[in-house]
Amino acid sequence: MTKPVPREEDSELGTMAPDAKANAATRPESAPLPPPPEGFPPPLPHTPEDPVFRPRRGLPRPVLVALGGAVALLAILGGLRYYAYATSHVSTDDAFIDGNIVQVSPQVAGPVAAVHVTDNQAVRRGDLLVVIDPRDYEARLAQAQAALAAAVAGHQGSRLSVGLTEGTSTAGVDRARSALVAAQALVVAARSRLAQAQAQVDMALANAEQARAQVAAAQAEVTRTAGDAQRYERLYPSRAVSRQQRDDAAAAADAATAQLEASRKRVAAAEAQVADSRAAAHAAADGLHQIEAQAQEAAAALAAAQAEAKQVSIRRSDVEQARARVAQAEAAVRQAELNLSYTRIVSPVSGHVTEKAVAVGDYVEPAQTLMAIVPDTLYVTANFKETDLGAIRPGEPVDVRVDAYPGLVLNGHVDSIQRGSGARFSLLPPENATGNYVKVVQRVPVKIVFDQPPDPSHPLGPGMSVVPVVRTR
Repeated sequence: MTKPVPREEDSELGTMAPDAKANAATRPESAPLPPPPEGFPPPLPHTPEDPVFRPRRGLPRPVLVALGGAVALLAILGGLRYYAYATSHVSTDDAFIDGNIVQVSPQVAGPVAAVHVTDNQAVRRGDLLVVIDPRDYEARLAQAQAALAAAVAGHQGSRLSVGLTEGTSTAGVDRARSALVAAQALVVAARSRLAQAQAQVDMALANAEQARAQVAAAQAEVTRTAGDAQRYERLYPSRAVSRQQRDDAAAAADAATAQLEASRKRVAAAEAQVADSRAAAHAAADGLHQIEAQAQEAAAALAAAQAEAKQVSIRRSDVEQARARVAQAEAAVRQAELNLSYTRIVSPVSGHVTEKAVAVGDYVEPAQTLMAIVPDTLYVTANFKETDLGAIRPGEPVDVRVDAYPGLVLNGHVDSIQRGSGARFSLLPPENATGNYVKVVQRVPVKIVFDQPPDPSHPLGPGMSVVPVVRTR
């Protein structure tokens, strides 16, 4: 059975687009095409490559439905994940690096003699920063010390003069007691000198004995070396020993003789030292006898004065006033020492120098800001919305991203939440009791501390912007 041959019109309709095919199918076959307007070229014949006759191709409907469902599923999963993240994380971009910046100020006035730091220099606690000319304060300290010495002397004088108006017996007792104390001290010193002289005698005797032993040893060495030299001298003509051996023996004999003479001189020196030490010991013993006699006389005088002594009325008021003057002078000395120490300004904390505003030659006053120290221990002050505080608790972990270092994430935790909004503690707090009121979500500062000190390769400073993300529980 043969297949029917398609007509030419059917082949043309098969290559047309669906719309063109429908128009061609509805157009009568006998209807001729209108002629082109005058001046226009005749229409070109259509070819199969013409886009009008290309068939439209697209994805099948089931594939489109599957793709739409996959996109919708991905959108739902992304939304659920974002919802889960948003409900367990709280963040804000109203956050900054903060720290307890220490303002360095002098406590005394004066010209600056030296500045030992520069801008942005790292310092440790106790490092010297600035030196104020200390000469004025050294002079004041010397004056205070002199006043203290005068007060102490006056106090001692008042104590010694107490009772002089009541009689001379008490003064005699005091003098006798003082003389006895001085004599006893001299006795102790004389005994110490005598013991030291005796020890020197013993040491000199030991040195003399040692020197004598060295003389005996040197004498024996001389005898031995002399015998060797004589023996080598007899053997030398027969060439039994060499000339070098003979000369060495002679040199050894000469050296032994010299050593013997040196040992004898040391013996003489040691014996002279023994004599000197014995003379010093005799002198110390004589001095001790004299001082002991003086001490006995002082003891007798004290006993006599005590026998005559009577009850003495002491002028307590003079003594108390003198004691008060001593205390006042001691306080003045301490204050002068404190002021002198204030001329050396040291760093109160470890950190970095900022805002240095002092140079050599400047005259500074107390409470004048010379520089600021940014401490090494920094933290984050994050101003969260009050509507986010319900999920934030102290101790919760925080991821801190620093704007200055993209990709850097620092670990920390919530330290505390301020009891009050930031606006309430501002210079001009809002007053909503009068006028129109528009409710505004307040922000509350939250302190975040770092778990580990930041890496020194990424320096941080107060005022730098950060974005903390609190992982709520």
